[in-house]
Amino acid sequence: MSDAAFLPRTFRLIVTGGGTGGHTYPALTVIRTLQARMAAESSTLDVLWIGTAEGLEARVAATEGIPFATVATGKIRRSSNPLKMASPANIKDMARVPLGVAQARKIVTDFRPDVVLATGGYVAVPAGLAARMCRRPLVLHEQTVRLGLANRKLASSATRIAVSSESTVSLLPEAVRGAAVVTGNPIRPEVLAGHPDKAVEALGLRGFDRRLPTVYVTGGAQGSQQINGFVRDALPWLLGRANVIHQCGPDNLEELRRHVAALSVPSAGRYYLAGFIGPELPDVLALADIVVSRSGAGTLAELTALGKPAVFVPLASSAGDEQAHNARHLEEAGAAVALLGDVTAEGLREAVGPLLADPARRVAMAERARAYGRPDAADRLVDVILSAASG
Repeated sequence: MSDAAFLPRTFRLIVTGGGTGGHTYPALTVIRTLQARMAAESSTLDVLWIGTAEGLEARVAATEGIPFATVATGKIRRSSNPLKMASPANIKDMARVPLGVAQARKIVTDFRPDVVLATGGYVAVPAGLAARMCRRPLVLHEQTVRLGLANRKLASSATRIAVSSESTVSLLPEAVRGAAVVTGNPIRPEVLAGHPDKAVEALGLRGFDRRLPTVYVTGGAQGSQQINGFVRDALPWLLGRANVIHQCGPDNLEELRRHVAALSVPSAGRYYLAGFIGPELPDVLALADIVVSRSGAGTLAELTALGKPAVFVPLASSAGDEQAHNARHLEEAGAAVALLGDVTAEGLREAVGPLLADPARRVAMAERARAYGRPDAADRLVDVILSAASG
């Protein structure tokens, strides 16, 4: 539903979800997109975010000036051993859920939202259940291929279930598949607007040889010891074939600097090491021919929207082994390479080498990745939210 004639003068939205960036930033992108759509039609958006005081969502909401309310929540610490699921910590946290639901029900009753949007994380459960109790439309958004635990609990209560991948629909319980809509995973619009020359200028990449492919290595904002280790060991080989931008995380920066200085690699000018890549990230992604990274849902959404060949190193401890599932899903489609288990420098060479040596292979992988990308996911999800409100 995108017809402006259906837009109300004021739209009231409750957003709930968070704990990690994967749940928080898609929600923020949707809020921004809906605000822009409402403003373009001289309408306004009243939004309230429900979360926990200590969660990432609280900091993001404060920075963005979004009203925020807290509820009690219970986190389930998952284990393959059912007996460990009944741990004292889990039992204590689960006892908090009824209180959180009561608090959320009062918030929903007082705010009277047109729609409640839940983007996952255990914090979303109380508000999602409260939406059902108060008979308010509930829209779920799932970032990963398989439904997360919170969204599985809420699926039967949802008016719409927005999923990021077509393959998710068949994994849903049959009773709720009719509520599913494939939207993709919302990404920040600035990610799509990068320019490679701006990365060269901003980072001072004067030693880069633009005739060679550029590899961007990242373990996320905090870095990854695993990724840093095998990239460090493969660096002389890698720099003989490519330029490398390496975001290693602030805690690993000095150790890697000492290692690189000791190598005395003639091609060291083609290596840029940073603890963190900030505003320059869209330009770095535009410059990169290959990305070596974790395989979280947000990363997959960005790289497929951009059509970037990727070598994924899943985080083994991700909830429900989601990152490995994400990586395998794209690898099976020829849209990425998945490195699983105990990855070594040799494993990296075997994965990256064919891509560095064959531009046609990179182009083919980029096209397959782009086929999975949904750069308009935020607008699609806004359409779903407005449609749910209209019944």
